[in-house]
Amino acid sequence: MSYGRMKKAEPELAREVQRWLREAEATDAREDAEYGPERRGDELPDWVQNKQQRLEKIRAAKAALEAEAAAQHGPDDDADDPPPPPAETRQRNFTDPESRIMKGPDGFVQAYNTQIAVDAEHQVIVAQLVTNQPTDVGHLPSLVAQIKTNTGRQAREVSADAGYCSESNLKELSRRQIQGYVATGRQKHGSHAATGGRLGRCGNRVQAMRLKLERAGHRSRYRLRKQVVEPVFGTIKQARSFRQYLLRGLEKVAGEWSLICTATTCGSWRR
Repeated sequence: MSYGRMKKAEPELAREVQRWLREAEATDAREDAEYGPERRGDELPDWVQNKQQRLEKIRAAKAALEAEAAAQHGPDDDADDPPPPPAETRQRNFTDPESRIMKGPDGFVQAYNTQIAVDAEHQVIVAQLVTNQPTDVGHLPSLVAQIKTNTGRQAREVSADAGYCSESNLKELSRRQIQGYVATGRQKHGSHAATGGRLGRCGNRVQAMRLKLERAGHRSRYRLRKQVVEPVFGTIKQARSFRQYLLRGLEKVAGEWSLICTATTCGSWRR
């Protein structure tokens, strides 16, 4: 539900619940007079309780969105100015508030963003993580650090799609002395390099990566990404039939994804 809809639904639902409670009190008084207080039940009917529970959920979600907006009112802002309210279109999910709306192949879905790093020789998952951020760009440093932690040595080279391309990520690969092959744009069908269309303003490292991929063309090591990591995702979805999380909340979802990656890696190692 969006913040704008919450502001409208909360008072309407509150008025409805209050009306029902007044009617219930009047009914109780009438039954007390007719049968005595020991004869009537004190429990609210389900149709009232459900509305009350929905009202509480809306209020909690509305308060959470307002708290997030207040947290973004940084220490450098004027302390005398009240924090701005959330945007009217800002949404909160009642089932799993930690999940986020993300773009999928068939449209927008409520989801988490899962990441894996795969060893090219054996197709073994050597790093994994789950985030509720829709973009990939901020997670490459965490993945390469996890590779070293899990395997005891740093990767010699890394291929990654355009979602991971940024000046800071390429700098991190260079700092760790990792040979990087990171797409600077979406590779269109029939094109010889994963450089996409014309780039806007970007740093020197991204420009250098684009030239690197263009010069290598079809011989670029970047092409290996399609045969390294994509089959593993295919195994998870098709062979493991894993297309939806059973748990809720980022911490539990991260544990569930870790188990899926472990099972997939063990299956690949046995083969």
